[in-house]
Amino acid sequence: MKVTAILPDELVRDVQTMSGGKNITESLHLALTEWLKITRIKKLNEKVARSPLSFNDSYSAAEVRKLNRKSR
Repeated sequence: MKVTAILPDELVRDVQTMSGGKNITESLHLALTEWLKITRIKKLNEKVARSPLSFNDSYSAAEVRKLNRKSR
């Protein structure tokens, strides 16, 4: 997708420096991809904080290890 954006030169230079991209396009791609990953992780953390993971009362680490060893 081709996009025209008006961004401060200093911001673009900083993104290029920090991302290590070969050019502006690659640098922005890397920065946006990384931002999306971080944002998704933050949202997942918020979701887990609202509804923490829980294990069944019958959960046993020893039983899980036995199952894992059988599947090999």
